[in-house]
Parts: sequence; C-alpha cells; structure tokens
Amino acid sequence: MKVSVEEIARNEDEEILIRCHEVDPDLVEFASRLRMETFLLLGYRGDRTHRVKLSDVYYFEAVDGKVFLYGKDNVYEVKQKLYELEALCEERKCFRASKSTILNMTKIAHVYPTLSGRFEAVLDNGERVVISRQYVPVLRQKLGL
Repeated sequence: MKVSVEEIARNEDEEILIRCHEVDPDLVEFASRLRMETFLLLGYRGDRTHRVKLSDVYYFEAVDGKVFLYGKDNVYEVKQKLYELEALCEERKCFRASKSTILNMTKIAHVYPTLSGRFEAVLDNGERVVISRQYVPVLRQKLGL
C-alpha cells in the first residue's frame, strides 16, 4: 500500500482520498473515525470560545431552549439547534437517543434495557443516558442487532 502526503496552498481545500480495490467494513470504520477527528464544533463557556472535536463529545442535550455539549469533564453551550447537530453528525456515529439528546455511539461503554421498552446507556465517563423507546430501533440498527 502506498501512502502519500502532499502540501497544498492555504487557499485550497484539504482533502483525504482513499483509493482501494475493495471497500470493507474496516475501511468504512477508519473513514468514519477520520471524519469524527477532523470535525470541530465551537463550544462556549463563560466568555471563552473553545474548539471541540466531535470525537471528544459524549452527548448533546437541549435544556430550556439551549443546547449543551458534554465532554468527559466539561460542558459547553453550542449555538446550533439539536436538529442541526443531528444533521451534521448523521454520518459520524451519533444518533438521536431522545427528544432532547443526541448520543455519540463511540462513547458508549454498554447498554441495557430498562422498564417500558427504554434502554439506558452507560458512557465511558460513567454517566447514564436514557434512550427513549421510540429511538431504540435506531440504536439496534446502528449496533447491528
């Protein structure tokens, strides 16, 4: 396999191109991870603006008309609406877990069923997030169950 890196002018768009004979699941997963690593969001906390990689986001939550981004140890407000984030993250291992939550699947440690057809996800940082019963089929499909 040949790997090439080319330096380009600042006014040109950066691009990663994968040329292969066959697209297998490992390659699709690799491309997905690349997209997540390079996708940045702006998070606001106090009077400061922070650049946050999507791969560092555990989940997004809408509360009282504001949308928050939850990382491992930090919480930031984001200016996008939840439906806008859902569209941005659609191909990036994120899914709608409830009316007010979008969950990053790569941060799920394990999932288990609870009462009334709901599921609960335990994240890598120990937080628990409820997955509404209407979004459980989406979770099952994304997990391949």
